[in-house]
Amino acid sequence: MELRELKSFIAVVEEGGMSAAARRLHVSQSALSQTISSLEREVGVKLLVRSSAGVRPTAAGMTLLGEARALLARYAQTERTMADHTTDGSGVIRLGIPFELPPSVLPGTLSRFAADCPDARIVPRHMATAAQFAALHSDDLDVGLVRERFAGSEFDAILVVRESLGILIASDRAAEVSGPDGISLEALRGMDWVGFPRTHSPAWYDELTAIFCTHGIAFGPSSQDDQELIPAVKLMGVGASAGRAFALAPPDWPHPIPAGISWAPLVGHPLIRRTWAVWPANTHRRDVGHLVAAFEVVDI
Repeated sequence: MELRELKSFIAVVEEGGMSAAARRLHVSQSALSQTISSLEREVGVKLLVRSSAGVRPTAAGMTLLGEARALLARYAQTERTMADHTTDGSGVIRLGIPFELPPSVLPGTLSRFAADCPDARIVPRHMATAAQFAALHSDDLDVGLVRERFAGSEFDAILVVRESLGILIASDRAAEVSGPDGISLEALRGMDWVGFPRTHSPAWYDELTAIFCTHGIAFGPSSQDDQELIPAVKLMGVGASAGRAFALAPPDWPHPIPAGISWAPLVGHPLIRRTWAVWPANTHRRDVGHLVAAFEVVDI
């Protein structure tokens, strides 16, 4: 059994249903259902009774619930105890990294950090923003690089990157609508945005779609809730649309752009993607402090 599976099981029991638990864990309902089914196969007994009213634990499920809560509490205590031995800057820092982080951000940061904490080790984890916040809440992540600022006081944050996003668009279409300073949002009216799932970063998604709506831009094919919007999917969505779709990308997008598709800036830079470094406000780890201090704001 994995800790992830136990956390998922606890969430389903506490929320009384798959849908609510999936929202709490920032995963898709189908992915959560697969996790629970896998856990039931591993233990060899039925853990949940499903009905139209939701789910409830079986007798075996109640037993596992108590054991899982105790195990996770002990695991969290062990992590806190071991963290006391890493306050000299020689610990392991689990760092969440979002999709499409600019390649210029980490090299300088890690170089400065290594100079202050030569014995420390960074363990990167590529995760969407919502998944990073969930991992920070459950002590599965020490520092996250996220695309939206947390509203509460549970986490501290500093701005790390500001990116003026442009668009990937069919070259023929770009030639028709481009001006001397790029392409205006108004010129994209009637086109579809090839976007990421809202579950990956709700606040950033809502900010983008609000701007698009005011310019008459539709929401085209998005990735499924449990899938990332990888570069190949972006390029396929744009290339197969016959000029009827576009995707967002920064000017230093490091992926090859095939013939027939072009990158173009947006007039006035209306879409600014921000990335924050966030970490628990109550942490006392010196190595985490050194890593946070090593970031410098990058404007692209």
